[in-house]
Amino acid sequence: MEPMTTLNITGDAAADQLLSEDAFALLVGMLLDQQVAMETAFAGPAKIRERVGSIKPETIAAVDPDHLVDVFKQPPAVHRYPGSMAGRVQALANAVRDDWGSDAEAIWTQGDPDGPEVLRRLKALPGFGEQKAKIFLALLGKQCGLQASGWREAAGHYGEEGSFASVADIRDPESLQKVRATKQAAKAAAKAAKA
Repeated sequence: MEPMTTLNITGDAAADQLLSEDAFALLVGMLLDQQVAMETAFAGPAKIRERVGSIKPETIAAVDPDHLVDVFKQPPAVHRYPGSMAGRVQALANAVRDDWGSDAEAIWTQGDPDGPEVLRRLKALPGFGEQKAKIFLALLGKQCGLQASGWREAAGHYGEEGSFASVADIRDPESLQKVRATKQAAKAAAKAAKA
């Protein structure tokens, strides 16, 4: 994977370097990005690699599931829900190994797919719903050099230029704060709408 710049999501240079160089690590970070801080989620792949010895899909797929849960629980924890998230990461590893020959990047490069096709492929992955797939597509387009035609439209409002809607827009501590403020405003608006 050749990002235009080194990703700057976690605040940890080694974790960000891994995300920048390893497509599967980036997918795992996106998968973990729920109910924890973005920095924690995207630092997860580096913790997994350090504890398992590899972040390759075929390696993660082959790890004993109980051992992988222990890897997730080891302090500092990979995720606040180690059991369910270890299972999801292993399911993702199985899918990338079995459906994409262990080449995560093939999901968005094989056969020169357009944006809607990349989105369809992402949504087919375990743990990737509509929103997560759109955010990841925006991340690929905005920071990882994805050239697929129509990616911005397929990513919806996450693909908009100059937005601070998701992890796709984090380039430094300042943009992280802007994304966090946007998310907090959206949560407050959703809460107000329910009331």
